[in-house]
Amino acid sequence: MQSHIELLNDDVIHPEAGRTAGSQSGRSEPDDLMDAYSRAVITAAEKVSPSVVYIEVHHAIRSGSGSTSRTPEEARGSGSGFIFTPDGFILTNSHVVRGAKRIEVTLSDSRECQADLVGDDPDTDLAVVRINAPNLAPAHLGSAQEIRVGQLVVAIGNPYGFQYSVTAGVVSALGRSLRAQSGRLMDAVIQTDAALNPGNSGGPLVNSRGEVVGVNTAMILPAQGICFATSIDTAKFVASRLIRDGRVSRSYIGLAGQNVPLPRRIVRYYNLAVESGILVVSFEESSPARNAGLLMGDVIVGLDDHPVAGIDDLHKLLTEERIGRKSTLAVIRRTDKLDLEVIPEESRSRTGK
Repeated sequence: MQSHIELLNDDVIHPEAGRTAGSQSGRSEPDDLMDAYSRAVITAAEKVSPSVVYIEVHHAIRSGSGSTSRTPEEARGSGSGFIFTPDGFILTNSHVVRGAKRIEVTLSDSRECQADLVGDDPDTDLAVVRINAPNLAPAHLGSAQEIRVGQLVVAIGNPYGFQYSVTAGVVSALGRSLRAQSGRLMDAVIQTDAALNPGNSGGPLVNSRGEVVGVNTAMILPAQGICFATSIDTAKFVASRLIRDGRVSRSYIGLAGQNVPLPRRIVRYYNLAVESGILVVSFEESSPARNAGLLMGDVIVGLDDHPVAGIDDLHKLLTEERIGRKSTLAVIRRTDKLDLEVIPEESRSRTGK
């Protein structure tokens, strides 16, 4: 017992004694692990921070009917974004810049630039703006296919106006779905516990190599450590369409519906792959759905060879490729199953089905 106590005391008084069995620097293993973690976060932050921008938006607001002021009133908002091309294209969130009459961007070197809105897509909550400035540092875009649950990620942004704040965490889950403000369901969303706050929206979520793997989008306010980012693979597709066309084209058939369960006997009789469908409750005038012969009260259960259990399933199927292409709707009308031909058109609104 005496020798054991002396050994412990010797370790305290002479930390050099542990060097032969541990690290040559005399640091404990937890210290080395913390240093490795710190180095990964520092490396990622230093690599990406020059690409991160602070976005301030100005919205015109209507004056009250009794107001005598001749100067238009403004509301301001702010968010984050990141440069992803050398010629000044910046990715951010749609909800950050949509409807803004003026967009101002502050770079990491404090340069201030006016930005033009290239396009936005509320269905994925993504937008692209552009600035005209020299010597820009674009971020390197990674691949969401390489992300793993538990992987270290770093979020960089401007929460509450505190510019270039860095938080770190891990990927908590992959393949989440999140409801966009337009009503559509966003798929392949990344869940992380890297802390996000208002103002982080549009900033990059990066891996330890400094590659952008997501665009920070939302947090659940009552919760702790439940935050979401749009997959960078989705962002690449949307950004390319916004740069090319200024919008993301999707097809629609022009109806309003609600999810309803199907009677069990109908499911069994027709051997349906789903136990619910979309009850048609109204149409847009001269819509593809009305022209196809759909009636109010019909229940949609399929499109072409794909089962449709609800509105989200139909949204996923109404892609750009179906515009102007004849498709087949599987419909339950009372107790009959019908196949109706429909030709989807390009969506006239951001929330059409």
